[in-house]
Amino acid sequence: MFKKVLIVDDYDVVNEGVLAVLKSKGVFNVEKAQYCDEAFLKLKKADQDQDPFDLMITDLSFKVDFHEGDILSGDELVIAVRDYGLKLPIIVYSMENRLQRVRSLVNKYNINAYVCKGRRSSSELGQAISEIQDNKLFLSPQVEHALSPHTSLEIKDYDINLIKYLSLGLSQNDISKLLEEKNISPRSLSSIEKRLNKLKDDFKAKNATHLVAIVKDLGLI
Repeated sequence: MFKKVLIVDDYDVVNEGVLAVLKSKGVFNVEKAQYCDEAFLKLKKADQDQDPFDLMITDLSFKVDFHEGDILSGDELVIAVRDYGLKLPIIVYSMENRLQRVRSLVNKYNINAYVCKGRRSSSELGQAISEIQDNKLFLSPQVEHALSPHTSLEIKDYDINLIKYLSLGLSQNDISKLLEEKNISPRSLSSIEKRLNKLKDDFKAKNATHLVAIVKDLGLI
């Protein structure tokens, strides 16, 4: 059973909801942080004091205000925690449901659960807590396909951007010019054409429009 938990979210109403779920699971030693920098400092201090947290539940998006810091998002917090060497279980609790983002957090940074905020989020959060105690990965139904064979294809941020530009109606020539303006490589027309053809083959897409539709359905853009 988890004994000491850190909730990282900038909305009090969300914090209270998560707190209620934790109490229902018998967890009463809970601390809250509304900023990612604050959360990271709490985690480090607890580790140095040999009284570490054994679970972190964090959102990904935080509203920008007067507070200045180096860690501004939940993604960055997860990376900082892992880079520091903390191996505590992490539950991401977010409105974001892009599969590419989920896949990256699971595969690269070893998060233990991804719960999508919504009508059933309290029950799913409770289920996630129970499952990760049994060393199982939990993903909400909206993102459970993030690790399926079809979405485990090698697709990079560069590829995602190419498909996004296509979805906005840009031609390959337009994309080449845009990449040149942004100083992004490869940006030649032939390189873009080759990459898009490979993506169409990977995703079994009949044409560029079909590729955009498939990628959108998978939640990658």
